[in-house]
Amino acid sequence: MSRTIPTAKRRRLSPPEENDNAAQPLRTPKASYLANAAKWDLEQDYEQRPRKQKKQKEAAKLPVRTTEGWQAHPTTNETQEEEVSDSFLGSGSEGEGGEEEEVVEEKPKVSPKQQILEAKEEVARIAGLVNEDPEEHIGALKTLAALAASRNTTVRKLTLVAQSAIFKDLIPGYRIRPLSDEAMGEKVSKEVRKLRAFEQKLVSGYQAYVQDLGKAAKKSGGDSAAASVASVAISCACSMLLAVPHFNFRGELLGIIIGKLSMRHVDADFVKCRSTLEKLFEEDEEGNASLEAVTMLTKMMKSRNYHFDESVLNTFLHLRLLSEFSQKASYNSVDKAEPEWINGKKIKQQREFRTKRLRKTLKENKKIEKEMKEADAAVSHEERDRMQAETLKMVFVAYFRILKARSGKLMGAVLEGLAKYAHLINQDFFGDILEALRDIISTAELSEAAQADDDEEEEEEEDDNELPERNITRESLLCVITAFALLQGQDVTKSASAMKLDLSFFITHLYRTLHAVSLNPDVELSAKSLHLADPHSAEAQPQAAATNKINVQTTIVLLIRSLSSILLPAQALRAVPPNRIAAFCKQLMTVSLQLPEKSCTAMLGLLNQVTKAHGRKVNALWITEERRGDGVFDALKPEIEGSNPFAGTVWEGELLRKHFSPTIRDAVVGIEKNVMESR
Repeated sequence: MSRTIPTAKRRRLSPPEENDNAAQPLRTPKASYLANAAKWDLEQDYEQRPRKQKKQKEAAKLPVRTTEGWQAHPTTNETQEEEVSDSFLGSGSEGEGGEEEEVVEEKPKVSPKQQILEAKEEVARIAGLVNEDPEEHIGALKTLAALAASRNTTVRKLTLVAQSAIFKDLIPGYRIRPLSDEAMGEKVSKEVRKLRAFEQKLVSGYQAYVQDLGKAAKKSGGDSAAASVASVAISCACSMLLAVPHFNFRGELLGIIIGKLSMRHVDADFVKCRSTLEKLFEEDEEGNASLEAVTMLTKMMKSRNYHFDESVLNTFLHLRLLSEFSQKASYNSVDKAEPEWINGKKIKQQREFRTKRLRKTLKENKKIEKEMKEADAAVSHEERDRMQAETLKMVFVAYFRILKARSGKLMGAVLEGLAKYAHLINQDFFGDILEALRDIISTAELSEAAQADDDEEEEEEEDDNELPERNITRESLLCVITAFALLQGQDVTKSASAMKLDLSFFITHLYRTLHAVSLNPDVELSAKSLHLADPHSAEAQPQAAATNKINVQTTIVLLIRSLSSILLPAQALRAVPPNRIAAFCKQLMTVSLQLPEKSCTAMLGLLNQVTKAHGRKVNALWITEERRGDGVFDALKPEIEGSNPFAGTVWEGELLRKHFSPTIRDAVVGIEKNVMESR
């Protein structure tokens, strides 16, 4: 059998015909394509092909802020890619075309270091333009304000400080008042219109800057970056208040500073704000800024329920009215200058004869002087006295409210302030103050007695809710000093006749506390001195006793001030009973034996003055032949009159003659010399 060889397979380019048989001869590819092309229905095939809707992608990326402003991402390339993928000739599948691209955040084009350098250049350029022509380039302040809102902490701090320096140069020496609608509609010259526009833009820019400082200063408790910006904002507010206290928005700057002082946490910013207020009080010649600051301080104290640091209250001691104000006031009234009287009639000013022309000339000159004072922003003496009187009333309001509230941590500062302002206190205020002082001393005595009874039972217990910062001894001494300072600060001739003040309570209290004060180991240490605890104690804590921060005067200084007020009063009030002087001299000589060297020297110096002024009343204590008393001297007697001082002798002088200090030995000799000369 013959074997047939099969033909090679060829790739068909077109589908075969239905009646195609094997006997028919093969056609060429071109012939087959042409034969079947007429039977294709291309339109129908295209119609039946699935359609893809063109999806327009939304911009998924957020706009980016550049140096030129906010700009959106371009979407031209994305649109072109979508059109290519949606065409029926595209090779991408339907599922691939529907996928969303991931949003990639664009990194900042400028590094933080470069931003700082560019900010420095921009700030320097703006400062140069404003300094060159302020009226022409006043609009550059908005650019600085926008730059101060940068997210870069360094750039923001740099801009805040630069704004402070620029505003200090631009702000005039007068307050700019806001223009009304009528004033804006007036027809003025070109120069006046230009000046008004400059002033209004300056005020609006300065207002925005002060508001920015206030917002930044409130974030002092945030993270480190916000805290650093807040510290710079507080520094700028302090410098602006001291540089331009007369200008607009002074209240907002005071609000920033007093808001920081209301915090109980004392840090560097707190100290800076407190120093700023003290310097403002010392340099304020008009008194308007001081009045506003004191008013805001008193409101803050009341709102905080008197829970603040006592150093804020001590800022009142820097007011200029301590040395300039001559009238007397209380928390609700101010005494006016009384006219002079002769023979029951007021003295009238002698009127001079003036012609009509002279009166007209004087009237014109007075008007010119008034205009010159207004132009120079000068404040008259009457206006300054009125401001200082209102300030003094607000100070007494704060002091008396704290006295009524019995705030233990602030009591020492209040007593010190009252002792300083005693010569400015109205006589109508004496009764309330003396009653409050008596109440303080009585409460201190009761609490001290209760504490002494409970010491043995509560040695191991610790109660943080108590007031360990309160120093009862110092407060009692300050009460005595304040009570006698009230009397000495008044007119002696009027006080002796019109005032009936009984200060025996304070004298008796001081007499009873002499021994306790002399045994105090910290008698020569002030409230702010370094106190070291016993190293062998189980609870040794440095600065354990340095908790009271009333003032820098030591306890012995306060004691000597109190004794001087009692034993050496004013010249017209020296009718001191001999028993009182003798009892105090005897007790002070005994106390001197227990005091350290410096305190003993100071005490003997006081006795030297007492014996020189009242030598005849007390010489019987040193000279035995002139002894006038019967019975026995009782040193522990709480009443001065019942101690029988003239029944004893000053034998302590013989011991002090052998003291190791030559200064003390010489002081004892001086006391005895005064006694012998008074015989």
